[in-house]
Amino acid sequence: MDIKRGIAVSPGIAIGPALVLDTEGVVISQRIVPPEQVEGEIYRLAGALIRAADDARQHQRSLTEKLGKDIGDIFHGHAGMYEDPHLRRKIEGLIRDQRYTAEYAVSRAIREYVKRFDDLPADHQFVRLRADLLDLEKQVLATLMGVHGSPLPFAGEPVIVLAHDLSPSETAQLDPKTVHAFATESGGPTSHTAIMAGALEIPAVVGIGRFLTDVSGGDTVIVDGREGLLIIDPDEATLARYQRLRQDQFTASGSRIESLLDVQPITRDGVRVSLFGNIEFPNEAVHCLERGADGVGLYRTEFLYVNKSSDPTEEEHYEAYKAVLTTLGPDKPVVIRTLDIGADKFSSVSGLLTGEKNPFLGLRSIRLCLRNLPLFKTQLRAILRASIYGDIRIMFPMISTVMELRQCQHLLAEVREDLEEEGIPFKRDILVGTMIEVPSAAILADVLAREVDFFSIGTNDLVQYTLAADRNNENVAGLYNPADPAVLRLIRLVCDAARRENVAVNVCGEMSGETMFIPLLVGLGLRQLSVTPRKIPEIKRAIRNLTVADAERVARESGRMETAREVTTYLREQLRRILPEAAD
Repeated sequence: MDIKRGIAVSPGIAIGPALVLDTEGVVISQRIVPPEQVEGEIYRLAGALIRAADDARQHQRSLTEKLGKDIGDIFHGHAGMYEDPHLRRKIEGLIRDQRYTAEYAVSRAIREYVKRFDDLPADHQFVRLRADLLDLEKQVLATLMGVHGSPLPFAGEPVIVLAHDLSPSETAQLDPKTVHAFATESGGPTSHTAIMAGALEIPAVVGIGRFLTDVSGGDTVIVDGREGLLIIDPDEATLARYQRLRQDQFTASGSRIESLLDVQPITRDGVRVSLFGNIEFPNEAVHCLERGADGVGLYRTEFLYVNKSSDPTEEEHYEAYKAVLTTLGPDKPVVIRTLDIGADKFSSVSGLLTGEKNPFLGLRSIRLCLRNLPLFKTQLRAILRASIYGDIRIMFPMISTVMELRQCQHLLAEVREDLEEEGIPFKRDILVGTMIEVPSAAILADVLAREVDFFSIGTNDLVQYTLAADRNNENVAGLYNPADPAVLRLIRLVCDAARRENVAVNVCGEMSGETMFIPLLVGLGLRQLSVTPRKIPEIKRAIRNLTVADAERVARESGRMETAREVTTYLREQLRRILPEAAD
């Protein structure tokens, strides 16, 4: 038994066979062949390498035409690797000498090369070659196995996915019916991959560090999404204990959700706190209803751009928004965040390649939209058109200056005029808000409050930009902390400015989904919180065990502290004292 510890990003317990993506990519069911089949395996290998090289050249042509020669040349290099005679001789030797299947020989040969790069620092010039080799392995195996299309070709049986990393688009393709959990070597607690794990409601642990060489496909593993554990080849006692925990958790979770479904999130002294759901995909609107949400506080729209060769049309936007509005009904608000593509999600959109030295401080989110007005206007038109089906609201992300916000408002006014001239119906009194997720916006909150109807504090980005700590970089993970006094001062600044201007303010980052922070946020004056739907019952339970007087005391005491460690220790103590039921 081998126990690995990482970062818990989606709770729950899953037990099952491992599907190791970064060592196999597809399930290799057979590894040895009879002597008479050796030549056939070599023939299969040759055909797969030729087809993979042809595919790479096709990618090279299409990407050169769309994005330029520099990007296309990446796949020119891949084609050369498929045709490398040294690599081919290495694989053929394993087939002849060991009687390996072509699939297993490819995996063994390439993994030998990959291991040579394991100890190189992340910024070494040859590290990229490691990724290229892993991609080569996946493509050749997919060709040999006859798997095309999805980068995650699963069998019908339930599995637990283990990988070095999963992109947001790969995570979006996980089917909870067959993928019961995942664990990755890299990643952070607020990465968009982690957020999508919560949206799919499957247990997940990230940032474990290197472990893929310690596990094989088919090994029994346990993912403990509460404690952040990956247990490889558990012994009988551990397996039995987790089977009991899983059953107890399932029973308790169902009872808790049912008991809280029809009660209001009201503090013990009678103050109502609105609880909204954060959603990634239209079908999650049902989860919000099932958990008793007051509406959708954050509808991310990036899924419309995932795995698309062209930008989504106005109709695709419109149908996605209409689906959520009709599911929730006319009385529950739906806050749509306009396109928030950044370096941590996708590398390009609509022909605009980010390719920047420091993309987190570059052309992303609202800046990208303001650079590509047809793209932006398409989304705004669809939002306005869908508004006739419910209480839709528009929220602009990553606003850092007043001028950016005014540009957005001006474009929205232009789109309204266009729809009026075309005779297309829409609501004219839609509420418009902005996210507060960079320090400049928090500092200018008093000015921005005069321009909008509501604020939504995106604590994930606010923390990373305030503390200059990339939320997905394990090297600075210790600095990324929502409890840091600098972050708390900015949140208080925003809440005070919003109160003076009578502007509603919400928190939609992961901070609002952590029970420990609920007394602090309520004490700072927050009366709206937006969380992953599965977290609504536990946050509701915390609110119902709290008084505003206690919450304000917690906020005052936290504001006097000088370090994140002090604040965290204090908040945990208060959670146990004030909210004993929520602390279990």
